[in-house]
This record gives sequence, structure tokens and C-alpha cells, in this order.
Amino acid sequence: MEMVIDFPGGLRVDAHLRDHTVMTDQPPANTAPMPFELFLASIGTCAGIYVLGFCNQRRLPTDGIRIVQRNQANPATGMMDRIDLEIQVPPTFPLQYHDALVRSAELCKVKKTLEHPPEFQVITKVVESV
Repeated sequence: MEMVIDFPGGLRVDAHLRDHTVMTDQPPANTAPMPFELFLASIGTCAGIYVLGFCNQRRLPTDGIRIVQRNQANPATGMMDRIDLEIQVPPTFPLQYHDALVRSAELCKVKKTLEHPPEFQVITKVVESV
């Protein structure tokens, strides 16, 4: 998959993929989430896709289910030391599926990629005007 990243002005940096534009921004404007916030949100939303899929396969209602993500940064580096995902379910959600919800969330591709990070290669290339 290819994404094109451009710089539309100010401190904005946008990513274009498929037919979508993902906008990011930095303070002071903050007209969109910061890139690192989107990265962190991708973890919880990815886990959510797996939880949703688990519930849909079993025709379990998702009303009242939510994931609360707590990001704990190292004060010295600002890097994430720990990310906790708490799957909150209503009292009516069947107890027999609680552990399975956790297992489904742990299948998240973003989480697995962080556990086994890819190799990065950053280069420059001279191109004609677009």
C-alpha cells in the first residue's frame, strides 16, 4: 500500500491513502489530531475492530461496550512505557465471553506490528514537479 504525505500549510501534514485524506496538525493551531495521537488511536480502534467482529459473529449486542485506552509515557523520554486497554461491558454482557473479548482485542494487527516492528528505510529522491 502506498500513501502520499504532503504539507498543505502551517504545521499541517496530511496523508492520502485510497480515497481518504488523514489530516494532522501541531499546536498552536490544532485543527486536527497530532500524528502521534493518531498513532495511539490506531491501537484502540484496531482492538475495537476485533471486539466488534467477535460480537457480530456471535450476534452479541455492542450497545454499552467501549474500550478505554490509557497511555503511560516515560517522563524522561516521552515514549510510551505502557498502553492499557480496558474493555468495558454492560452488566448484561455474558460473563462467558469476557476472556474471549480480551483474546480478540489482542489479535489487533497494530499491536502485533508494534510487538514485531518492521524495518524502516528513509531516503530522499529528486523528482520532477508534480
